[in-house]
Amino acid sequence: MNNIKGQSLLRILVSLLVFFNICTANNIFIPLPTEIEYDKAKVELGKKLFFDPILSKNNDISCASCHGNYGVDNEKFSIGDNQTEGFINTPTVFNLEYNLAFFWNGRSETLKEQMIDGPLFAKHEMANDKTTIENRLKQSPEYIQLFLKAYSLMPTFDNMLDAIVSFEETLITPNSKFDQYLRNEYKLTQKEENGMDLFLSYGCVSCHNGINLGGNSYQKFGTIIEYKDSSVKWADREDVTKNINDKNIFRVPSLRNIEKTAPYFHNGQIKTLQNAIYIMGYHNVGIVMAKNEVEDIEAFLKTLTGEIPKTFILDN
Repeated sequence: MNNIKGQSLLRILVSLLVFFNICTANNIFIPLPTEIEYDKAKVELGKKLFFDPILSKNNDISCASCHGNYGVDNEKFSIGDNQTEGFINTPTVFNLEYNLAFFWNGRSETLKEQMIDGPLFAKHEMANDKTTIENRLKQSPEYIQLFLKAYSLMPTFDNMLDAIVSFEETLITPNSKFDQYLRNEYKLTQKEENGMDLFLSYGCVSCHNGINLGGNSYQKFGTIIEYKDSSVKWADREDVTKNINDKNIFRVPSLRNIEKTAPYFHNGQIKTLQNAIYIMGYHNVGIVMAKNEVEDIEAFLKTLTGEIPKTFILDN
């Protein structure tokens, strides 16, 4: 069964389950945890590194430069070393813990791989190298103390990666209205409930499901109706698998905090959430949504906005 037929049948099945009141939000989704355990010394070190431009070649950008507002920078493409523009939209770093892989094409399976494969060494990002990073950290009395506190060791590149990953794993955004709804602590408004019902019955949930409402599968952008975008060859799954059948297939993004992370899609071309909903409805579900349906789904998606992680707040 090919991807398009499989997704179409899955959406039909979901719609039938919704019709018979079997497929409901409470038996599909899981609220984010309100509290998590973590190593305070490692996370404090990772946080400092995340916000420090010391990791970039010219000491001018940090991880937070591209991942500041709800884990993004709200730009079509991020600007890296020497004002070099990136070539694909920057995904959020919030709730990364629940993704099956990283980057739009899933080329890295762990956060440590992602750090090496992307921001630290890429010429259009931090453009640095392992030796320079490690030497800078070893020359900093403050970092020496922080590394000794967290690892009982002098700074090393591997422990630097571990600290940043430890920090990123805490960047969970709990207590959204939807999480509260799932815990029976919040009653959706009529508009929000209508949007949730449409989200379920139209089969949006066949791709955007699980604790992160996405991030856990790969799907074609333009599953039902082809999305024509020939301006550039995007880094899709075909780049990873070398299988032509994986052309225009990307990791499904999480919908958590989606109202805060515009512009949308891998190409960063869509500026409004309503437009993104309409396009996905047409190209990936095969439905031309009415204006009120788009508005209702938007109202539901806005209930997915959670709290800024406590560990992310600079003066925490």
